Amino acid sequence: MMEKGKSENDVCSSETANGGQNVWNCEESNVSSANHLVVMVHGILGSSDNWRFGAEQFVLKLPDKVFVHCSARNGAKLTLDGVDVMGERLAVEVLEVIKAKPGLQKISFVNHSIGGVVARYAIGKLFRPLSVENKNNLSNQNFDEEFLKGTIGGLEPINFITVATPHLGSRGNKQVPFLFGLTAIEKVAGHVVHWIFGRSGRHLFLTDGEDGKPPLFRRMVEDNGEYFFMSALHSFKRRVAYANVGYDHIVGWRTSSIRYSSELPNWGDSLNEKYPHVVYEEFCKASDVKESKSGTDSSDKLEEEMMTGLSRVSWEKIDVSFHSSRLRFDAHNLIQVKDPYMHSEGADVIQHIIDHFNL
Repeated sequence: MMEKGKSENDVCSSETANGGQNVWNCEESNVSSANHLVVMVHGILGSSDNWRFGAEQFVLKLPDKVFVHCSARNGAKLTLDGVDVMGERLAVEVLEVIKAKPGLQKISFVNHSIGGVVARYAIGKLFRPLSVENKNNLSNQNFDEEFLKGTIGGLEPINFITVATPHLGSRGNKQVPFLFGLTAIEKVAGHVVHWIFGRSGRHLFLTDGEDGKPPLFRRMVEDNGEYFFMSALHSFKRRVAYANVGYDHIVGWRTSSIRYSSELPNWGDSLNEKYPHVVYEEFCKASDVKESKSGTDSSDKLEEEMMTGLSRVSWEKIDVSFHSSRLRFDAHNLIQVKDPYMHSEGADVIQHIIDHFNL
């Protein structure tokens, strides 16, 4: 790999063969000392540059600790190929990074938008239990702690962080806010979305059920054959979902925070002046409760099944508001700082991610 250059802040980067970005501390003695791989995954029609600011901030704030890889195996139009295809590509990419950098011991993921679901697929592929004897996986709602202490690509899983990710898909009332919550328009969108977003659109709108199988998003809330989707999620020390409470016209608050409408909290001013856009924080313990919490706001069985599945692991839920921002209508990109010049107001969210990051 050829080095692209050094910054005055001692952050080095290099481009991989497939266009991905590796970012680390420039000091030679520190290259081998960083044993924690942080994989950053972009959203639909995105590129590795989308996480460039976040990657550099990680290395600046956690020198000698992290080696960051911004994924590029699914760039641009390749994001339309489907969550499963993208997940397989990401899994291969992660293994290539691990092989190229001996000495890595830990792994974390930081994902934006659909990248969060792609990463969930990839870790299901990469998960290996420490012991396969007497396995009781999450699909049977039995927690075999030794099994769940498995590895991701041979590394210890630490943080799994999603930012504005449609965990429950995009079907349902106000899951895609730019459809204005109009039921008729939302239904039509489910039938035509594949014309624009290909197989990924089918997966997002849960219209991909084939050969009697449930939609992919539904299958991903339990261990499924050789894919340990939920065991992999459970293996991480922490799972975090950052969500925009409003003005994200791509991914709604419910689906990104894994909540029913009745569970959406009341929020107010910033909780901490250091993070002016973080307005609510909640730790949700793992729950095996089967009954619906949707009340009268949802009769969607698929959503209830996904909620039940994802709620069987604990989540930290961080709600973000850009209501006072001049670019509030671009909240979906602000929360990631997709462009450091246009979206700099979201830098406190990145700082929040770093400050609470488990090493």
